[in-house]
Amino acid sequence: MAIKPNADNLTIKEQIIEDPVSGLSFQFSVVEGSDNPFRLRIFGALPNGNRDFVFDATGTRTGAGSSIGGICRPSWLAEVY
Repeated sequence: MAIKPNADNLTIKEQIIEDPVSGLSFQFSVVEGSDNPFRLRIFGALPNGNRDFVFDATGTRTGAGSSIGGICRPSWLAEVY
């Protein structure tokens, strides 16, 4: 993994970004109480399934994986009855 020399910190809000051009969706989220609380999930027609990247509190990537299931949807939205 390459880290930019003299890298500055970056703040990104929890959100889902849908890119209609590529058909990909990017989900940024925080998992409270985790040693690796920051997540980037990429959903779409990827050849090896959806991708998950996890980062620690300093912003260093600590892991990644693939998932063939699941959809990208906001978990903070509640259904209205």
